[in-house]
Amino acid sequence: MQDFPGFPLHFSVDYPDRNLDRISTFLRPVFAIPIAIVLGSVFGTTIIRGGEGTNATWAAGGLLVAGPLLMIVFRRKYPRWWYDWNVELLRFANRVVSYLALMDDRYPSTDERQSVELDIPYPEAERDLSRWMPLVKWLLALPHVIVLIVLSVGAAGAVILAWFAILFTGRYPEPLFRFVEGVLRWHNRVVSYAVILLTDRYPPFSLAANSG
Repeated sequence: MQDFPGFPLHFSVDYPDRNLDRISTFLRPVFAIPIAIVLGSVFGTTIIRGGEGTNATWAAGGLLVAGPLLMIVFRRKYPRWWYDWNVELLRFANRVVSYLALMDDRYPSTDERQSVELDIPYPEAERDLSRWMPLVKWLLALPHVIVLIVLSVGAAGAVILAWFAILFTGRYPEPLFRFVEGVLRWHNRVVSYAVILLTDRYPPFSLAANSG
């Protein structure tokens, strides 16, 4: 399944065609703290320091990048369980971000998809992935990074406007919702290409789910 012709990724967030919870919306930054901590504990790196003279303990998590890169370059292989980890963690992160962006007032689940759909086909590395592309994808993705910085600022402004709209009307204006959804879709395309290396197809410069 894919959104944009030729690019192997589908991303969507169900539009809440109903009145959203005003209290949850008003206090969203506070309500999101527990799940943000959970996401951070899986996504980030934790440093636990002992007393003076003791060693530090490091607990690392997050998306697998270096491992897949090395496996593609040297073995033309992408282990399936690494793919499963990366895609499921990306889905979880998108549920949390969508909640923070007020796109759903249901608390993010750590495993159920809820209103967020993200699908990226598993690549057959020998057929679908070039051996040397992972070494340059970060450079090729720089134009997208520049555009996404600007779009992310716009998306933050859209979320602020939506916050006021929900408080006064109970509804998320659909044009704002689709814009934020499009920015998230663009982010996911770039991550799938340049970070977790699941495709060699260059991401389109588009917010849309399709070329139409």
